[in-house]
Amino acid sequence: MTVNNAKEFWQRYRRSKSATAGLIIVLFYALIAIIGPIFAPYGPYETGSKAFQPPNAEHLMGTDDLGRDVFSQVLYGARTSLMIGLIVAGTSTLIGVMVGAISGYIGGRVDDILMRVVELFMMIPSFFLLMILMALFGSSILNIILVMGILGWPGTARLIRAEFLALKEQPFVESARSLGASRLHIIFSEILPNATPPIIVNSTLAVGSAIISESGLSFLGLGDPEVMSWGKILGNAQRFITHAWHLPFFPGLSIFLTSLGLNMMGDGLNDTLNPKLKER
Repeated sequence: MTVNNAKEFWQRYRRSKSATAGLIIVLFYALIAIIGPIFAPYGPYETGSKAFQPPNAEHLMGTDDLGRDVFSQVLYGARTSLMIGLIVAGTSTLIGVMVGAISGYIGGRVDDILMRVVELFMMIPSFFLLMILMALFGSSILNIILVMGILGWPGTARLIRAEFLALKEQPFVESARSLGASRLHIIFSEILPNATPPIIVNSTLAVGSAIISESGLSFLGLGDPEVMSWGKILGNAQRFITHAWHLPFFPGLSIFLTSLGLNMMGDGLNDTLNPKLKER
């Protein structure tokens, strides 16, 4: 992307106030994930303070049942939750793009087989399957990322298949075929670059979905017990919701704002990258 294209992209993107607000929220939490633990006043598991303190000058978000600083836990949890969201979204997007591209371009029997596999995955409630697999194979961060990434690709595959079906008969693809270009060249050099806008938009939404899924697992006690995340903070807080409002409030707010920011950013990217809207 050239400087002029980047400027044009930003001018179109910032027309939407909600999209700009979403970008600010996402950048804020990304910054927290990167540098937050450096400035955390306490370790995420450090005890010693009085339990169940409400937010105050020393503990900005209060303390939990063991006297641990909730503010420090939220800072450390941001890195884990966002890291999981990004890696899972990247993994599921990569698998979905490969399956969707092959299915949409080749068609025929290959398309039928791959779409039946996609439908099989989409029939199974993914979160319940995720819970079962975590219970069977263990709740390490690596297992969570691998399983969520493997289960999250069908929607992307269907989206990319639809894009390839629409693009593979376009004149520029026919020209590449007439020049003797290979299938791989046409798929990855001709069609895929023109299908990147929906991939980018879908990836931003996948990050938020992965964060919520990991939080749900951790809330149910199926997250990695050795790693602090927003879901784990919520899981620890569920027994004390009635008399310690601050324990679930701050990690829950972080999950909500991050997911909201990613969705608003995704809507803004869709409006900016959609060629049908460029003349508006």
